[in-house]
Amino acid sequence: MKYRAEIDGLRALAVVPVILFHAGFEVFSGGFVGVDVFFVISGYLITTILIEDMENDRFSIINFYERRARRILPALFFVMLVCLPFAWMWMLPDRMKDFSQSIVAVNLFASNILFWLESGYFGAASENKPLLHTWSLAVEEQYYVLFPIFLFVAWRFGKNRVFWMIIVFAAISLALSEWAWRNEPSANFYLAPTRAWELLAGSIAAFVAHKSGVKANNALSLLGLAAILFAIFAYDKNTPFPSVYALVPVVGVVLLVLFSGKETLTAKLLSTKLFVGIGLISYSAYLWHQPIFAFIRVY
Repeated sequence: MKYRAEIDGLRALAVVPVILFHAGFEVFSGGFVGVDVFFVISGYLITTILIEDMENDRFSIINFYERRARRILPALFFVMLVCLPFAWMWMLPDRMKDFSQSIVAVNLFASNILFWLESGYFGAASENKPLLHTWSLAVEEQYYVLFPIFLFVAWRFGKNRVFWMIIVFAAISLALSEWAWRNEPSANFYLAPTRAWELLAGSIAAFVAHKSGVKANNALSLLGLAAILFAIFAYDKNTPFPSVYALVPVVGVVLLVLFSGKETLTAKLLSTKLFVGIGLISYSAYLWHQPIFAFIRVY
């Protein structure tokens, strides 16, 4: 897979608003959409890798899972290990019990389910949960487990049919999220079925890019950047999410992925050392920010 510096720069555009949102900066009232940006990027990158492996007859589900585990788990386990003594020192028994349950849930790739059962994402109590942010990692991990299996099974029907299957699944997931925010808002926020369309949007972009290549279109790539920034500054905790409102940042990322050729202004901006540097440490920054903020509040 060809390296794209602007994708790393896009990661910076995802992680910084999330951190500032959790830090309490009101101007970044929609900073939580950075997670949705991550979802689309993950869907795009993973699907691109899988398509190339499938077409070159080198796909191995074991190797895929091994690569994902090496990428995600060491840093995640280290963060949890560092959290333990602070939880032991500063948490009262009831909070320590909740934290212990979250440790178990993270290891089972099910923390999104646990936090759905406990409370809403925007509640005051949630701010004191050191591992609250791992809900998004759980959604991604569930995608990593299921999507390669689907692709492997469906590939025999032809790449074009697989592409349309993904579009149908994404449409169903989006429709489900639109229903769920009205009826089951907490489940809608945390659970994979209502988040899957965001990851699948990245998968759709991967199929399009693989067939037609990445285009250089200043207007469309700038529109994508503007859509993401609009959501970051205009949305807040009262915005139904995910729902059709999430289409704004999600489509914005898709536009950036497909139309930010090297000659475009957006590619040049996102490929600067500052953006790429932040993007390269975005996973670590995302892992550490919530425990730090939560333990400060707990203390």
